[in-house]
This record gives sequence, C-alpha cells and structure tokens, in this order.
Amino acid sequence: MFENLEIMRMASAMATHASARQNAVAQNIANADTPGYAAHDLPAFAELYQSESAPDLRATRAGHIGADHSVTTGPEARIDPGVTSPDGNAVSLEEEMVKAVEVKRQHDLALAIYRSSMTVLRTALGRS
Repeated sequence: MFENLEIMRMASAMATHASARQNAVAQNIANADTPGYAAHDLPAFAELYQSESAPDLRATRAGHIGADHSVTTGPEARIDPGVTSPDGNAVSLEEEMVKAVEVKRQHDLALAIYRSSMTVLRTALGRS
C-alpha cells in the first residue's frame, strides 16, 4: 500500500543507496593495504534517482512493444581516480572516513523522511 507513494519509494531508494555506498566504503577501507587496489564509489543518489524515475511508457502486458521487465541489480560501482601509493594502492583512509560520515548522514536523512511521512499519514488517518 505505502510503496505506491512517491515519498516512500524515494526514502527507500535513499536508504538502499546509502547501504550500497557504505558497503563500497567498507570494502575500500578493508583493502587499504592491498597492493594495486583502486577505491570504488557509487554515483550520487540524485543522479541515479532521476534516471530511474524518468517517466516511461506504460506496458500493461508483456506483449507490448518495448516492455522491458528486466530486474536491475543496483548501481554500478565506479573506480575513483586518485593519488596512488608506491605499491599502486589508491585508497585514502581520510577520504574514506569522510565518505562514511556522508553515508551515515544520507541514511539518517532517508530514515527521517520515512518517519516524517509516516507521521503525516497517521495524522491524516486520525491515529496520532
């Protein structure tokens, strides 16, 4: 029922993106000493959400032309070009820690949007 509301979909997508980005940051930190490892990051949430939420033609049956029912597995990680150490590792622990704080803030924002939306819905239903 609530997944049809745009604000709920956006909050869910924000939380999912934050989770995937936190995973990328954690992998970068875990491989900080691996020779030749390049840091990975995800595109900004706004870029991904705008491209995914662009209005498409509606296909109500599988036989319709252009009906694409493929499942996307999530955003692709991109390699961050950066200064490499002598062993070829491009992970900066300072940058990764800053990214981790940004990701936490993004996740907290997604949860705040979700909570606020639920409060508005409860108030509208008279169940405060």
